[in-house]
Amino acid sequence: MNTANSQEKRFTGIGVSEGIRFGRAFVLAEPAEQAFFPERIEAAQMEAELQRLDAAKTKTFTELQRIIETAKATLGEEKSAIIEGQQSFLSDPAFYGDIEAHVKKKLLSPENAVQTVVGKLTALFEKMNNAYVRERIHDVRDLAARLMSHLQRTSYSDLTQLTEEAILIASDLTPSVTVQLDRRYVLGFVTQLGGETTHTAILSRSLGIPAIVGAGEALAEIASGDELIIDGTRGLCIVNPNAATSAEYRAMFAHEQLLTERLAAFKNEPARTADGHTVELAVNAGMAEEKLDGMVDEADGVGLFRTEFLFMQSDHFPTEDEQFHVYKQLASAWNGKPVVIRTLDIGGDKELSYWQLPAESNPFLGMRAIRLCLHEQDLFKTQLRAILRASAYGCVKIMFPMVTTIDELRKAKAFTEQSKAELRAEHIAFDENVEIGIMAEVPSVIQLADRFAKQVDFFSIGTNDLVQYTLAVDRMNEKVAHLYDYFHPAVLRSIHSLIQAAHREGKWVGMCGKMAGDPLAAPLLLAMGLDEWSMDAPSVARQKFRLSTLTVGESKLLLEKALDLDTAAEVRAAVKHWNQSQETSKS
Repeated sequence: MNTANSQEKRFTGIGVSEGIRFGRAFVLAEPAEQAFFPERIEAAQMEAELQRLDAAKTKTFTELQRIIETAKATLGEEKSAIIEGQQSFLSDPAFYGDIEAHVKKKLLSPENAVQTVVGKLTALFEKMNNAYVRERIHDVRDLAARLMSHLQRTSYSDLTQLTEEAILIASDLTPSVTVQLDRRYVLGFVTQLGGETTHTAILSRSLGIPAIVGAGEALAEIASGDELIIDGTRGLCIVNPNAATSAEYRAMFAHEQLLTERLAAFKNEPARTADGHTVELAVNAGMAEEKLDGMVDEADGVGLFRTEFLFMQSDHFPTEDEQFHVYKQLASAWNGKPVVIRTLDIGGDKELSYWQLPAESNPFLGMRAIRLCLHEQDLFKTQLRAILRASAYGCVKIMFPMVTTIDELRKAKAFTEQSKAELRAEHIAFDENVEIGIMAEVPSVIQLADRFAKQVDFFSIGTNDLVQYTLAVDRMNEKVAHLYDYFHPAVLRSIHSLIQAAHREGKWVGMCGKMAGDPLAAPLLLAMGLDEWSMDAPSVARQKFRLSTLTVGESKLLLEKALDLDTAAEVRAAVKHWNQSQETSKS
């Protein structure tokens, strides 16, 4: 905490949903404390206690169903799946089945059984080397708390008391509470707990509500009625701001609103440069982490659909039909616009709760992505069949991740052909000419781009991993994070050479890493001739606006200079100076 004076206080956390808001604090009351319950029951009580547990389960299921319907109406099918995932735990042997077993076999009270099973699952998730999976602890605890509230007939946190605009302050917000936030009243929220990948953070972005999580225990100093400013972009909550701070943020808010209005004019326009060059802008998708409402008209397609999230949200390997339903729905929704579906990219920092992979000393260089799929051939073919079947309903393209050798590509294509042959024999429709591409995210693909280009229909550059592998920097390690920069000349040269090699073979190149949505990088990517730029949904309008200010010729002059520099800092400085010069010359 940093105090500006005796009145104003500042709290910092993780900004997970952008925007500035002003309002009074509304401190959400904590759930009612749990009543005393016995650890164990007598054998004669077992049937009655199981009935009590079943009644609580039924009430919880019904309550969640109501929340699901609310989420569908306000957020869409994709977002409601978060609560459906919670609801599915009620029929999961590893959760509800285990709770029942503890009551039947160990004669634990239902409350004790719930706590025991939640503790076991929490310990399991916490051991996993994947922040996304670890954050699912919040979903399990949310469900357990709701179940406990019905077992003990106590109230569960809700926002029925909120009848006027306010900024919500809470220890934590569960996903089931977050989806019910009323945007008429909730201007934003700040929580003591939470991380970037929690479903609460994801839902805040979908709702368009500025949010800060993980602000710490000091947040308890805030009282209902305190005047607040929250800055979701910077992760800053200011309590009882002084006049100077208020004036500063009012000006920032006005600028934010002006920019939003300017961007609105570009939403459904094509991405076109000042000299008439058209660029294809697509979105990255995978689950509830992206707000895709209205994006079918705004974007040119889906440049990356991350299928791993379908697997990570499930408690089992999704069947062919389960996958097909999701891929078909996606392809159909985009009305003939291209949809690039990436095959399973598990390993590294992504794990499945129901599949314990062998421990590796360096999982980012180990058995992951296409390597894992080629080893688990049944799993791979099941997914390929599902994607191919979906290709009959739209413009679907298949992309293999983490390819490092020509041999891997050939094997993956062979499995694709086998899957096609099976579907033909079964008289199941699919696109015979479905395009096959690979992620370009390791130096070996860059070095052999001319060879790979003869055997693929397209490339998609994954700058997040390409930077990591080119610069030998662990992007998850804060001690070396300062070395991780896609403006490094080695990274820029790699991207440029790949695009040139692909174009010589008449193949198109996309980019689905963070760099594609960075306005500062736009003139460099434009000059390189990048064909498809795929990014998170909120970046599309910003990048369209940025491109409208550029020309290909001027951008090429900047690229020529940037490729001749020695460091990332020099490149960034050169681009910023060039931007300032462009703005000055046009003003």
